Parts: sequence; C-alpha cells; structure tokens
Amino acid sequence: MDLRLLRAHQTTTATLPILSPTENDTTCGMQILSHGNVEKVLIGGVLTVLTICGNLLVVISVCFVKKLKQPSNYLIVSLAVADLSIAVAVMPFVSITDLIGGQWIFGQVFCNVFIAMDVMCCTASIMTLCVISIDRYLGITKPLTYPVRQSGRCMAKIVLSVWLLSASITLPPLFGWAQNVNDDKVCLISQDVGYTIYSTAVAFYIPMSVMLMMYYNIYRAAKVSAAKHTIQGFPKVEDERNSVDCVAAALKLQKEVEECASFSRLLKNDRKNISIFKREQKAAATLGIVVGAFSVCWLPFFLLSTARPFICEPECSCVPLWVERFLLWLGYANSLINPFIYAFFNRDLRTTYRNILLCRYRNINRKLSAASMHEALKLAERPDLVI
Repeated sequence: MDLRLLRAHQTTTATLPILSPTENDTTCGMQILSHGNVEKVLIGGVLTVLTICGNLLVVISVCFVKKLKQPSNYLIVSLAVADLSIAVAVMPFVSITDLIGGQWIFGQVFCNVFIAMDVMCCTASIMTLCVISIDRYLGITKPLTYPVRQSGRCMAKIVLSVWLLSASITLPPLFGWAQNVNDDKVCLISQDVGYTIYSTAVAFYIPMSVMLMMYYNIYRAAKVSAAKHTIQGFPKVEDERNSVDCVAAALKLQKEVEECASFSRLLKNDRKNISIFKREQKAAATLGIVVGAFSVCWLPFFLLSTARPFICEPECSCVPLWVERFLLWLGYANSLINPFIYAFFNRDLRTTYRNILLCRYRNINRKLSAASMHEALKLAERPDLVI
C-alpha cells in the first residue's frame, strides 16, 4: 500500500511543470509577456522600422527641398527628430527586453540613461505637437501679423525651449529627488508619487489640455468663417396683388440695383478671403485628427502611469507586464502616425514623398511650384472650391 502511494506521488510530481526563474514573476511582481516571439518581433521590429523610415522621410524632405524650408516646418522637423530618436534609442531595447521574457539585461547604469532618453524623447514629441497646435492657431487668428513675427530664429528658440523643458523632466531621478527602480531584473521609472504627478502633468496632461483648447478655438473660428462666407442669393421678388405706380416701381428697381452692387462686392471679397477660409478648414481638420490620434495613443498609458504609484508599492510595479507593454507600444505608435497625418493634409509633403520614394530627386522644387500654380489657377476659376 505504501509502495503504491509513493509511485503515485512520484508520477504526480513528474507531471508538474518546472518553472525557471525567467518564467516566474520578477521581484516586483510583474508578469512575463504571454505572446510568442513572432508576435513580439512583429510588434517591436516592424513598428520600429516603419517609424524610422517615416520620420527620416520628413527630415530629408524639409531639409533638402527648398520650398519646404519654411520656419513653420521647423516644428515638423523637431517632431520628426523626436519620433526618430524614440525609434532609434528606445524601441530596440524594449523589443529585446520583450523577446527575452521581460527582464532587463543592459545593466543598472544604462537603465538610467535609457529611462532618460525615453522620457525626454516622448516628452519632446508630445510638447512639439502642443506647440504646433499653438502655431496653427496663431496663424489662423492673426493671419496678417503672425507671419511677420514668424522667423527662423524665433522658431529655433521655440524648438530649443521644447527640448530643454523635455530634458528637465529627466533630471530629478538623476539627482536624487526620485530614484528609478533599477535592479538586475527590472528597469522602471521612479514610482515616487510627487515625481509621477509632476512628470505626467508636464509631459502629457498640460500639453493635451492646450491642444484641446487650440483645436476648439480653431474649430470655432472655422465655423464662424464658414457662416460669414456663405453667400446669399438674390432676394426673391414678392408677388403683389395690387398694382403699383411708376414711382414705386422705380424705387424698387433702384433697390434691386443696389443689392446687385452689394452682391458683386461680396463676391469680390469672398474671392480675396477664400484662401484664409481654406486654410482655416484645413487647419481644423488636420489638428482634429492629430489631437484624436494623440489622445488614443497616449492617454491610456499616462492614466496607468499616474495611477500606478497609488495602487502599487513604491519599489516596484504590480501591473502585469503585458498590460504595460501594450499601452507603451500603443503610445510609441503615435510616432509612426505623425508623419503620415501631416503628409495626408500637405500636398507639398505628399509630392516630395512620392518623388523621393520613386527616386525622382531632380526638379522636385519645379514640380512643387507647378503644382502650386495649378492649384492657384483652379482656385481663381472656381473661388467656391475648397480643398
């Protein structure tokens, strides 16, 4: 009887899986990613390559095409550089960490460097989007005075300020205010409550609030402009049952002549202001999609980052690693989307992309000038056409 029980116990023990240290939770209780290596390569590798290619295309287009070298495009280049830095300096290490099961293998010293690069580049991308929304708003609401103030030196100072402010968020953990979670298995940004509130507010919540405010103001301006440019038709002549005398008919004819003259002036004014109206509509549509994509990509991650210090211990993260990684890659996806959003609404960028991808490097500026001339002629022939 005892021999049978011993054999049964040995059989049961042999069927149980032996968990290796990499398959267990880490010291902070984070769970290892459950999906396979193929999915990890597709998520990390493909997203990284596409992000590098898309943002490199933006940098090359603006830096080497003469027509695109405008002060307003400096912000788009800054955004592309921030997104490109994320793809080059951050995404590969996250992908490798996912492939080996979620453990950090690059050492404690590089962990601080990695977190600093991640925070600075993501913050620079988000804050540049915020500054772009302000730039679009000022360009719409002050079309006469703003272009005069907009210079290359001014834009360079704005870009430098964005990057300096983004870098300032990475300094506290390096100088002792809030230490990063850094051991042989985990590399995690500081879970100090005060630092978390400060960093998430500066890096996300304040820029998002500004972007929403700018979008609302641009949308309202475009709506008012659309109502202003709605052209009323000729007034209908009311049927009169009673006969009118010659004096009344002459007065009525004079009134209709004055209305025709005012109608003609209205058409002339609309022809002059149609470009402003077109710019308002395009800015509202572009910024709306930018804000929408930005919110969908980054809002879940920052909500989790803000709540994590309150629901977990300060030394670690109790959130499953697959949840953190999914929301993190969703935020990184915003760096891939940005170049295509601006190219979709910018004809010059679309034309430049197409010529570069087809290896037609020669005469790009001439093609852009010809496309602009064609658009201007089409607008002159049909002033009611808004693209």
